[in-house]
Amino acid sequence: MALSEKTYRADYAVVGSGVAGLRAAIELSGAGSVLVLAKSFLSDSATAWAQGGIAVALSDEDEIGLHEQDTINAGDGLCRPESVALLVEEGPKYITQLIEWGTEFDRAGTKLAFTREAAHSRSRILHAHGDSTGREISRALLARANSIPHLHLRAHAFTTGLILENGQTVGVRFIDETDGSLHEVRANAILLATGGLGQIYRETTNPDVATGDGMAIAYEAGAVLSDMEFVQFHPTALAVKGAPRFLLSEALRGEGGILRNINLERFMKRYNEAQELAPRDIVARAIVSEMHRTNAHHVYLDMTAKPKEFLEKRFPRIYATCESYGLDLATDMAPVCPAAHYMMGGVKTDLWGRTSIPGLYTAGETADTGVHGANRLASNSLLEGLVFGARSGQAMMEDAPVSKRSSTQLPGKRAPQPDSPDAEKQPHPAHAESPVRAQIRDLMWRHVGILRTGKELKAALAQLESLQIPEVAATREENELKNLHSLAKLITRSAIAREESRGSHYRSDFPYRDDDDFQKHSLIRKNSEVTFEK
Repeated sequence: MALSEKTYRADYAVVGSGVAGLRAAIELSGAGSVLVLAKSFLSDSATAWAQGGIAVALSDEDEIGLHEQDTINAGDGLCRPESVALLVEEGPKYITQLIEWGTEFDRAGTKLAFTREAAHSRSRILHAHGDSTGREISRALLARANSIPHLHLRAHAFTTGLILENGQTVGVRFIDETDGSLHEVRANAILLATGGLGQIYRETTNPDVATGDGMAIAYEAGAVLSDMEFVQFHPTALAVKGAPRFLLSEALRGEGGILRNINLERFMKRYNEAQELAPRDIVARAIVSEMHRTNAHHVYLDMTAKPKEFLEKRFPRIYATCESYGLDLATDMAPVCPAAHYMMGGVKTDLWGRTSIPGLYTAGETADTGVHGANRLASNSLLEGLVFGARSGQAMMEDAPVSKRSSTQLPGKRAPQPDSPDAEKQPHPAHAESPVRAQIRDLMWRHVGILRTGKELKAALAQLESLQIPEVAATREENELKNLHSLAKLITRSAIAREESRGSHYRSDFPYRDDDDFQKHSLIRKNSEVTFEK
């Protein structure tokens, strides 16, 4: 790789501008200078796409213990109890703080309005503008971050790797997307909060930026990754030809939505007594089974029992998007199919975001804190990013305190907001997908998706290993391809090693949960085989 054109110095560096990255950066700004790098626009993260809401035990009818139990039940025997306890106990404090910072959650009169989603025993989901919760949280956090003088936000900076010295993380390398130049940032501690890896699958609800960069560069540097076989597939993505797989929130089913097969029969009662409100993995498998049984490419989500006024008010973004594809949710049934949605695994951390490499921290979907186990409870992801983002920031300050600020050298210009005139030109023009990338995504969808078998997994791994991927990557596209390829192999290897069915990982050749051998977390690191530990 060519020599970097510029080396910057910050007390702390954060890669990613979603809820976890921004919350950590705000925390860190109390101790020193912070540089946040985002590979696209600052608001272009999975956080901004999150519709359904954020789960928290704040209503009068709820209890922290119930939220804890629901999370553990959904995790199918693999949640780390201490991580779940922290999530639900600290959640209310950080949500209250978000509200103090100007986050406008929907209300019923003066009280916060809570809704219910699958596998929750109480109505505990806060939402904003109906179905734009993540966007509102992102807006409030960005506004807060922009008000802090020594917190610098840099958009269009694609992080390509970590800088290690004597086994410790001391910085990151990135490409400036506006002109292709290479740069380094040196910092006391680094946080990777780059989100998930949904783009590894042909069908996904994730934004284009979700290529698992943080997980891949941490793995390349020698970090331990955990639970990579557990990918959550959202049951209901809009299945209109030519349209992106737009997520139709679980909250639709929480508000009475019914699933019907191609023959318009309601089918969920055949699969689970909770029917449409069964856990996501069960609903996704039921839909795939029903599609196979009826030889169809989709099923239907039926909201027609609800009046138009209710749907427009409660789900404005979803309603308008469906309308743009010629569907009126009040009168038409929406064709839906499952799509890759969330990675439960990631870079293994302790309760403070610390990884196996000194100086390196991860939070949000990039991290595996053990909160989600084998299957994430709906609307826990934004809460995890908030709580563990803040905790990671606290640990970074404690582990790498700032002795003096005089050495700080940050880029000269604050990044433009997405709606400013400076942001009108997109530095990263859309490229046609490379054949190899398309091949990886199709292979993963067909053989390492919702229904798995050992034979198909091994065949997929052999095909992945036969692909010719350049060792040296210069552009963003080349780096993303390398990252997707690396992670595809890790997911597949971990899925081969787990010879049971649990949570989102379902193997038809091992259809039952095996607690004796596999109530353990899978671990994988560079140049090593998959191992398991409690």
